[in-house]
Amino acid sequence: MEDLKYWYKNAQDIISLIDTCIIGGDSEFITLKHLANKLGYSEYYSSRKFSEISGMTFRKYLHYRKLSFALKELRDGDSKIIDIALKYGFSSPEAFTRAFKKAYGISPSVYRKNPIPVALQTIIKPFDCYLTEGKFSQEESKSDVKVYFVHIPAHKFLHIRNYTSIGYWDFWQKQSKIPGQDCETICGLLDSIKGKLDDTNGAENNSSSGQLMAWINTLEGRICSWGIPLAEAYGVRLPFNYKGPIPPNMQIMDVAEGEYIVFEHGPFDIALESQNVEKKIETAMKNFDYEKSGYTLDMAPERVFYFFHDPNRFWKYVRPVTKIKS
Repeated sequence: MEDLKYWYKNAQDIISLIDTCIIGGDSEFITLKHLANKLGYSEYYSSRKFSEISGMTFRKYLHYRKLSFALKELRDGDSKIIDIALKYGFSSPEAFTRAFKKAYGISPSVYRKNPIPVALQTIIKPFDCYLTEGKFSQEESKSDVKVYFVHIPAHKFLHIRNYTSIGYWDFWQKQSKIPGQDCETICGLLDSIKGKLDDTNGAENNSSSGQLMAWINTLEGRICSWGIPLAEAYGVRLPFNYKGPIPPNMQIMDVAEGEYIVFEHGPFDIALESQNVEKKIETAMKNFDYEKSGYTLDMAPERVFYFFHDPNRFWKYVRPVTKIKS
C-alpha cells in the first residue's frame, strides 16, 4: 500500500514538474535521467513505474505534452513556427511539422489558418479521485463547505451526454463503447477549444482546465434521486456568442442566465481527503434549508447542474435555483 501510494504521488509530482519545465524551457530537468536521480531509482525502474501508472512511456508522454503546448501557442499567438519549434525542443521546423502532422493530421501552417478541434494530450492525473478512491487512507479535511448564491450569465455548453449512466466512472465506461467518445479523446478535443469560460491562467491552460461534469434536466433519461430525468454530461462552458468549431461527436446547447446555489469546499489533498470532502459537500447539500432561503432547486428542462473538481482550488457543485413563489 505504501509503495503504491509513494509511486502514485511521485508520478503526480513528476507530471506536474514536466509541465512546469516545459513552460520554463528547462529541458535539462525533464530528462528521464534527471527525474530518476531525483527519485533515487534507476532510469529503467522509474520508466517502468511511470508506464504502469500513466499507461504510456515517459518519452511518449513528454513528446505529446510538448506538442500540446506548441499547438496552443500556434493557435493563440503570433510567434513564427520556427521559434515555436525550437522553444519546445524540436531540432528544426521540418521536424516539428512532421511530428505535428503525425499527431494531428494537419500541418502547423494549415492549422494556424484554420484551428480545427484536435485531440491533445492532456495532463495525466494519477490521483484521480474516482480511480484511486479507497486505495489510500483518508484524513479529515480542514476546510468547511461554503454555501452561497450566484447569478450566472447566459452561455453555451459544449458537451457529450449519456442518458443512462450513474456517476463519473460509469459515464466514461459507457462512453468508451461509442467510437470517438472515450475519455482520452474527448478531454483532448475539449482541451483544444479556445475561449473556455472556466480556463485558469498560466500552466493550467494546458491541463484540461475548463472541463467539467454536469447534469442536464431533460424530458428523458435516468430518473435521479429527486424524481426527475437527468442526462449526465461532460464538457466546457463557452461564451454565449461562441461561433467556433464544434467537434462532430459533440453537441452544444444554449444555457439561459439564471440564479444558482454553490456548495464549495476549498483546496484539499486529493490523495488523503477526497472521500471526506465529498461526504461534507453531500451532507451540506442534503441538509440545506431551501425554504428558509427563499429558493428551491429549478427542475425545468434544460437547466444544468455543474460539478467542478480542482483539488488545488476547490470541489464544488453549482445547482440552478428559482425563487419560491409566495
